[in-house]
This record gives sequence, C-alpha cells and structure tokens, in this order.
Amino acid sequence: MSISRYRNALRSLREGPARLGSTVDRLRVRLRRQSPNGTAFRGEEMPVFFVVGLAKSGTTWLMKTLDAHPEVLCKGEGRFFGEEYRREVLAQTRTKQQPSSLYNALLGSEYLRLWIERSVWSRDGDPDGHIRDLVRLATDYFLTEELSKSGKKVVGDKTPLLGPKFVEEIYEIYPEARVIHIIRDGRDQAISFIHQQGNRAKRGRTHRLSPEELAKSEAYRRSPRELAHRGEGMFAEKTLRKAAQNWALRVGQAIEDGPALFGEGYTEVRYEDLLGRPNEEVERLLGFLGVDTDERLVEHCVGSASFEKLSRGRQRGQEDPSSFYRKGVVGDWKNHFSEENRRVFKEEAGELLIRLGYEDDLDW
Repeated sequence: MSISRYRNALRSLREGPARLGSTVDRLRVRLRRQSPNGTAFRGEEMPVFFVVGLAKSGTTWLMKTLDAHPEVLCKGEGRFFGEEYRREVLAQTRTKQQPSSLYNALLGSEYLRLWIERSVWSRDGDPDGHIRDLVRLATDYFLTEELSKSGKKVVGDKTPLLGPKFVEEIYEIYPEARVIHIIRDGRDQAISFIHQQGNRAKRGRTHRLSPEELAKSEAYRRSPRELAHRGEGMFAEKTLRKAAQNWALRVGQAIEDGPALFGEGYTEVRYEDLLGRPNEEVERLLGFLGVDTDERLVEHCVGSASFEKLSRGRQRGQEDPSSFYRKGVVGDWKNHFSEENRRVFKEEAGELLIRLGYEDDLDW
C-alpha cells in the first residue's frame, strides 16, 4: 500500500464506521482471487486475460481493438512476467542489470528473499513459491486498481512472448486466466521487426542491428526499391537465423502449451484472419472473453483500431518506414527476402510454416 493510501486508511479509522467499512471492503475486493497454487480465496475471481504473441505480430493492434469495447480494459504492456527472459539476457550480457518486469523486480530483490527465508511467517516454505504468489497478488492489485477506475468488466494485459516457457509461466501464476495468442507469418514478423529496430536506431534508442543492417535500413529509407534492385535482403544471416529460431521456438511452444495448460481458456487468432475478416474474428474473441458481442459493438471495436485510424490516415499498403504501423499488409516478406534469406528461414522455421498452414511444403 502506498503512503497516501496508508494515510487514507488511518483517516478512515478516525472518521467513523462508514468510512472504515468502505476502506475494508476495497481491501477485501483486492484479495478475492484464486492463488497460484490453487487455494481459493473467499469471493469471486476477477476476469483476467492476456494477449500473447511474438513482438510485431499484431499484439498492439489486437490490444487496441479489444480495449475499444465498453466492457474490456486492455490498456498496454504491464511487464508482469518474464523470469525466463531474465536468465537468458543475463547469460548473454554477463551483467547484473535486469530487464524491467514485476517478476524480475521481486525475484531479483536480495532483501526480499532474505526476509522470506528468515521470517517466521515464510521461512518454512519455498522462497520461489512465495515470490510467485507475491507476483500474483501484486499483479492483481494493479489490475484491480485500473479496472475499478474504468468501470469496465474484464481486464487484460498485452504480454509479448519473451521465451519458449512464457505461457507456462503465466499458467503458474494465473491458471484460471484466459489467453489469446495472436500468430503471424514468421517471415512478415521478421520484416516488421527489422524495420522497428531500424527506427529505434534512427531515434538513438537501443537496437539489435549490425552495422551492415543499419546501412541497409538507411538505404531502404532512401528508396524502398533500392535493395530489391540489387537483389539484396535487409538481414545479415545471423540476425535472420535468430529471428526464425525465435519464431519457431516461441510460437511453436506456445501452440503446444496453450491448449494443454489452459484448455478452453486458450484461443488463437491469426494476424492474417484479423486483417481479412475482422468483424468475424473480433466477435469470436469478444465471445471468448464473455462480453457483449452486439454487432454495433463489434463494428466499433474494429473501426477504433483500423489501420487507417492508427496510421493517421494512410491506407493499407501505403508505406511509412518510420511508423510503428508501417504498412499493414500480408505477404510483404516477398518484397524483401533474397534467395539466401529464403534458404535460412526454411532451415530454421520451415516446418512450423507448414504446420501452421502458411506453406504446403518447402518449395517457396
């Protein structure tokens, strides 16, 4: 509880039973949840969902689409999870600096762990288990606060897949949540990703591009056709191979873990289907979340997050390389992949492309 909330609670004690009752009721509401280990707290569960997907697969677009519904709050990327990503990054960078997430903040707190290991209230339990429970309680707190302010019914977070065990991690903390996994053709996702990294470099922000790729990104800004005319792709082999590996491993694992762990609480949507038949897909997803699927509400959600609106007036296919919403089309990889790029992607992710129906075979 923050200092201001603590003071308000004390003021409630002084100002009488009516104020005290409302304060206690609010605190009780925050605790009416189900704990990660399956032990039910008293009261009803808060309807929570997570939009998962690899970065640049349409997670932001879907988030804005759902948030436009009067009963759905999905305001952004809370960075609640990501313990596996922390280990991976620390191993690569050999630094104690930790990526930002609530799980990492609690997991990496030396003093919190010491307290858990020594306190009479917690020392007989599993420290990691206590930390997972604290992540759950803290996440509940933040989600409940915003949901109560919004007056909406269901709350969700945009949660990009930061590692192959990410869906499993969500399940450990929120086994009763609903999960929507948005999937995009890995080749288009890779193209969108490298443009995003080029934009980050241009703005002086942290990026993952090599000097060679930075030069190609700058050439593309000057003339989108320049690289194609030279028969070159935008990727260094190492970068594309890593992008293909990430797509195959993380998406491939998520489509296994999602239904196995969450059952009917897990569903998938294709970026391409959301683009091709938005009303039908949005209606299905709203039904999955248990909110009103009235035709006018569906139309409102679709229109509120259309490419034209998000890009401030451009039509789909009208490209702005510097925009987060660059082009909004399917199959753009064909305009960028060199023969070498095709070979590399087939080696790393060709089987998943076939499994997901993006290709019939490796002859593309």
